Amino acid sequence: MQVQPYLFFNGRCEEAVEFYRKALGAEVTMLMRFKDSPEPPAPNMIPPGAENKIMHMSLRIGDTTILASDGQCQGQPVFQGFALSLTVAKDADADRVFTALAVGGQVQMPLTKTLFFLALRHGH
Repeated sequence: MQVQPYLFFNGRCEEAVEFYRKALGAEVTMLMRFKDSPEPPAPNMIPPGAENKIMHMSLRIGDTTILASDGQCQGQPVFQGFALSLTVAKDADADRVFTALAVGGQVQMPLTKTLFFLALRHGH
């Protein structure tokens, strides 16, 4: 069994993916906009003018595939109750990734070695 995170950015998916592309080297492997769907969205599923928003996307970050969408394009995304953990091979990689993700994010604890993981919550 494989489990993949599916993130809903509520209308800000392209902005988030561009951030992860710059910060982590994310690579888009598949992208479908609402206007390109073989079946049109259900009535009132997305607001008028959201046809160019992302219905479904697959992106790779390192060895991991993350799925993403603009969802219902209703405004600001709200992320609660989950975290994504990043594992890197070298201290220099940890410094680079932490610094890149901290831009526009809310650092929960400074970069340090722990018994468990490093905590950083990002606003994207």
